Amino acid sequence: MARAKKAVEEVVEERKFAAPKAEDFDVIIKPIVTEKTMNLQKEQKKITVVVKKDANKAQIKIAFEAIFNVKVIDVKVMNVAPKAKRVGRYEGNVSGYKKAIVTLDPSENLDVLSA
Repeated sequence: MARAKKAVEEVVEERKFAAPKAEDFDVIIKPIVTEKTMNLQKEQKKITVVVKKDANKAQIKIAFEAIFNVKVIDVKVMNVAPKAKRVGRYEGNVSGYKKAIVTLDPSENLDVLSA
């Protein structure tokens, strides 16, 4: 029993931010993995993710810190417009989305693909 308490205390001490809630996982949908975003991640500690359409900067920052346990410095948000697409005779749209570029503290390190 004493070992279990000690293990729980160690986990709590490692965590810098509040434990993630279910809503936090709804805010951040998925990472955007392109050559440009990978260079941003390596060189400038900026991570690009797709977020919920109605999420604001504060919600994104809180969710990111809670899920990944890292210090966030800045959040830039932009809406990506839907684009027309055609396959043969069929026309349609590629759906638009909202993306966020999250800047981490220089002392933090995070690999989104393995997290």
